[in-house]
Amino acid sequence: MSKTPGTTPLQQGNNSPVFASYAHYYDLLYRDKDYQAEVDYVAGLIRRFHPGARSIMELGSGTGKHAKLLAEAGYHVHGIERSPEMLARAAASAKEYPMGARTDRLDFTQEDIRTVRLGKHFDAVVALFHVMSYQTTNEDVRAAFETARRHLNKGGIFIFDVWYGPAVLTKRPETRIKRVKDEKTEITRLAEPVLHPNENLVAVNYHVFVRDLASKTVAELKETHAMRYFFKPEIELWSSVTGFTPKHAAEWFTEQPISTATWGACFCLQAL
Repeated sequence: MSKTPGTTPLQQGNNSPVFASYAHYYDLLYRDKDYQAEVDYVAGLIRRFHPGARSIMELGSGTGKHAKLLAEAGYHVHGIERSPEMLARAAASAKEYPMGARTDRLDFTQEDIRTVRLGKHFDAVVALFHVMSYQTTNEDVRAAFETARRHLNKGGIFIFDVWYGPAVLTKRPETRIKRVKDEKTEITRLAEPVLHPNENLVAVNYHVFVRDLASKTVAELKETHAMRYFFKPEIELWSSVTGFTPKHAAEWFTEQPISTATWGACFCLQAL
């Protein structure tokens, strides 16, 4: 799903899961990501704003790493993921539960976060690693907010992180190259961002080279991820029209005040 830089950014519709091509390599690409520290941070927010919470719905659960660690922390977690490739990896990971842990704390469902309706409620909903920034249109954003609200008990909390507009427009996204490898595979990923300021979007054009170390063959793939950046008043508006009240906003993970230096902002809303 490649797109020529400078054209209209890709809209991620129901039939175009952007991670389909390289879901197989996702965990290798992000093996340097400190999932445990992130889960500790999110759990701290849950204890702070809803100390009695026991159940969590995760929107866009990916390969299940956050969900698994939250389950290990004692929460009952239900992950929602649209990509069947990602979901398959999450299911495989769930089988690696630590000895003695309760496997009934972890479930996954293949659904779109904008339309899923499980028919049950949770104490918290989380959407991590910029899942909300993948909601590129106003219709997408509202639908995802409404999904969160419909699955929350009154007083429940919605925690998510997004690309923060003031920083995106101040620091501007740059071209980046990432190289990772394990004993079987070497990956080189080129990320070339194109800013679309009138749509509050950044189209990140990925060009990925996957080298099999045994056969020396190289596979090439291209995808464009359209990412929406948000502003604090915008989040407050979406909160008010979907049945939330804002409780907290800070820089993701550091808890510093959000500013023009804040690329990733974390918001916590409470269901009315």
